[in-house]
Amino acid sequence: MSETGTITPETQIKELTEKLEEETERLLKLYAAYEQQEAELRDTKAEVEVLEKEIVEREIEKESLEALLTEKDARIRDLELKASKSSKQVEHLEPELQKMEEKFSREKDRLGKVFSIAEELDNDLRLAVIELQTRDDWYMEHMSLFEDLNKAIKRRYEMIEAAAEAERQSQHMGRAIAERMDEMVEARAAEMTLEEASDIESTESEETADSANEAESTESEDGEEDEWNWSESVLTGVMEKNGITDRDAFVEFAKSYDMDGNKYLKGSELGAAAVDFAKASQPEEPAAEEPAAEEPAAEESSGDKEPEVVWRTSGDSDGNQ
Repeated sequence: MSETGTITPETQIKELTEKLEEETERLLKLYAAYEQQEAELRDTKAEVEVLEKEIVEREIEKESLEALLTEKDARIRDLELKASKSSKQVEHLEPELQKMEEKFSREKDRLGKVFSIAEELDNDLRLAVIELQTRDDWYMEHMSLFEDLNKAIKRRYEMIEAAAEAERQSQHMGRAIAERMDEMVEARAAEMTLEEASDIESTESEETADSANEAESTESEDGEEDEWNWSESVLTGVMEKNGITDRDAFVEFAKSYDMDGNKYLKGSELGAAAVDFAKASQPEEPAAEEPAAEEPAAEESSGDKEPEVVWRTSGDSDGNQ
């Protein structure tokens, strides 16, 4: 065979070796490219994972920011509402604020005055404390004089009380002496008219028997009035001594001389009343006796008239019994 037409094994081996080397190089390049691609793929996957994590984090941040924004919007709305309310309140409270400022200024002035007064009082208190301290020192130095003065004052009050007690005793003795004198005057008047009273009592017993019917008719009226008392013997003696005949008129006249107001006519009171009654009835005695003499005839002729009031005393009631 010719050199061109025939392929020797060596040539084939050489060609195959060259092809093998080329394929090996190509395969190595492919493997290197594969490894590079695989490395890039790993890097890309890592980047994708990182990006996915970042996306998740960004989503979380987005949601949190959205929630924060909504919360801030709500807060802003609330603040705006509060601001609007506050502005309205400020508009309404501005006059009150002016009034409060005026009050504050007045109270401030007043407090200033009070503070000045308090300072003055504090100064006065300090001066008073100093004065009290000096007074106490002076009192301690002169205590014996005050003790003597206290004893003298007590002695003075004791003397005044003793003098007042002596004056009360003297007044009591004066009243006792006056009462004793009145009793002696009454006893003396009773002794002077004792004999005359015995004669008059006999005549009065007859007169009381005649006037019993009249006394019974007027007994109800006399019971309602206040009863006056006197000594019948003293009354009779005083009337005869002063020439008085109208007993009832004299008794009515003597009631105004009850000076002590006990509704008991004493001898002194009857004597004073008899003197004044005699003086008052002196010009009219002749004219007064004539009607007195005509009274029995008038009583007999006019039986329909009211009975004459007869003054009854304790002496009369004893005589009737």
